Amino acid sequence: FHVKHFQAQLHELGIEITDEQLKKFYLYYRELVKWNTVINLTAITELPDVLEKHFLDSLSIVKVIPQEKLNAGISLIDIGTGAGFPGIPLAIVFPKTKVVLMDSLNKRLNFLNRMIEELHLENARTVHARAEDLARQKNYREKFDVVCSRAVASLNVLSEYCIPFAGAGGEFVAYKSENADEEIRKAGRAVKVLGGEFRTAEKFLLRRKNRHRRHIRERREPRQKIRLSDARPEQRHKAPVRILNREAQMAQGPSVCYILYVMKMRRDE
Repeated sequence: FHVKHFQAQLHELGIEITDEQLKKFYLYYRELVKWNTVINLTAITELPDVLEKHFLDSLSIVKVIPQEKLNAGISLIDIGTGAGFPGIPLAIVFPKTKVVLMDSLNKRLNFLNRMIEELHLENARTVHARAEDLARQKNYREKFDVVCSRAVASLNVLSEYCIPFAGAGGEFVAYKSENADEEIRKAGRAVKVLGGEFRTAEKFLLRRKNRHRRHIRERREPRQKIRLSDARPEQRHKAPVRILNREAQMAQGPSVCYILYVMKMRRDE
């Protein structure tokens, strides 16, 4: 029943998975629960909850990033991936997307490397680093089409850590809780410096618990100016970035999604 419900919810998102991909999700779940007895990976361990709050939630990114893009061989980095969400589910369903799973704890990466091997995810790899350090490396800075994070941190902090990884036309996807409105208001100046503003809203419903997602679109018009003097050096980049704000703590009820379009400016030479 739970698996059929999961497939039905994916179908509503426009996602159809093969039997082989479904087997990979079950193996992922089984190993997640097994490893969780040794290292702290997640507080959510019941099958229906993992299917909904981790797997489905990770894949609902298709509400804002088209599947055509995810099937086109883009590069994606998952900052502070933890137990592999959303990176591993995305790597399973979209094998052409090149996924980098970044975390600062080796014990989590040991689990993820095992999963990459057992699930035969040739499109995924891990990197052991802190975001603020890795973003300074030329092989990672401004190299990704999509940057995502479920890390529990304020929007202005996540923006500062994650946006430097996005290349020209890149998108930043941050998962936040429903109660993020006040956080976003407080982060307004930082977002404005990066060139973002709110625009539209959409809803996504997880039916089993009647939980909603609302996607709020925001755009920075290309001709609008950003005062570079207001930004720290690490915030001065080039090209557009889109920021999506979604659920970070799925065990705590409904959630809201936010998307911002951000214009990245060139650094001063």
